[in-house]
Amino acid sequence: FPIPTLDQPSGEALLAYTLLGCVIGAVAATITRTCYAIEDQFERLGHRFGIHWMWWPAIGAVVVGLVGLVEPRTLGVGYDNITSALSGTIAGRALLVLVVLKFVSWSVYLGSGTSGGTLAPLFTIGGGLGSTLGAFAASLAPAIGVDARMAGLVGMAAIFAGASHALLASIVFAFETTRQPVGLLPLLSGCTAAYLTALLLYRHSIMTEKLVRRGVSVRSDYAVDHLAQVRVGDIATRLVVTIAAGDTLVVARHWLASGAGGATHQGFPVVEDDGRLIGVVTRRDLLDRSFEDDRTVRDVVRRPPVVVHDDHSLRDAADRMVLEQVGRLPVVARGNSGHVVGIISRSDLLAAHAPRLDAAHRLQQRRSLWSLGAR
Repeated sequence: FPIPTLDQPSGEALLAYTLLGCVIGAVAATITRTCYAIEDQFERLGHRFGIHWMWWPAIGAVVVGLVGLVEPRTLGVGYDNITSALSGTIAGRALLVLVVLKFVSWSVYLGSGTSGGTLAPLFTIGGGLGSTLGAFAASLAPAIGVDARMAGLVGMAAIFAGASHALLASIVFAFETTRQPVGLLPLLSGCTAAYLTALLLYRHSIMTEKLVRRGVSVRSDYAVDHLAQVRVGDIATRLVVTIAAGDTLVVARHWLASGAGGATHQGFPVVEDDGRLIGVVTRRDLLDRSFEDDRTVRDVVRRPPVVVHDDHSLRDAADRMVLEQVGRLPVVARGNSGHVVGIISRSDLLAAHAPRLDAAHRLQQRRSLWSLGAR
């Protein structure tokens, strides 16, 4: 990508490029979430309206064509757009419109199941967004010395580093394709900031999220966490004892006192007549005498349900239990309209992890689950 020779950035400009990397990293995490959210919508389209998956790319192509009528530069590979953004030949509102429409076009066709790349579209979006923010920073505080072209270069590499989690590859690739030695330090700071921000906001990359959804554990750290290797659906109890939200407390308390099957559990998902989950109650909640017998179980539910999907890992379930301070999580199948397909508790997590731990490590895991106020 030919761009004019860039000047050595000052310390203040380098800090600005680092902050730009943080913003671009947040955008990269949002892009990953959005692309897969659109894919989920196409799957719901098939489930709800019976549209066969082979028609989904055609629907995506209609969106791509309509966007192309508005902005023809969104069509094609887009290398010219990247060069224009980095060289400054396209800027301002025109560049921002191109970025937004390119993202709409690319995310829809990718989510519809059409084969397509991620490198050039991400470079177009990141380079254009970086140039726009750089120009805004230069007009707002010209003394800092921010160069819109350098900001475009940082944005181009940073968005790929944030979306793919390939930090060093993004830096080297941006240097090789522009041959700007003075850009190395801004690239290092901006891409590192984008990578850390994206990793903080979204654990998986745009390349690995699909594998994770299929049950393949993809980890970037060196330590192997057994809980991260096992899916919730493989451990959760499938025979879930639920309580109808419309039942009165006197009926629920009589059932608890009867000792019938499942009545000895410590927590129960509360469901509506259509099977939709509205919350979880404990034995203590049901036996709380501050609620009269004629009240319904629905009145005892204290907050919206905290759930976990069956394709999540046990590590996700354990972290959610600690953060939400609960001892059990209803398991909901993805795209199942809130219907419970299982339940998992702290004891299930400990039982799944215990064979992999020595005594000291097992004690540490128990403390992580029990000592932070989880009930």
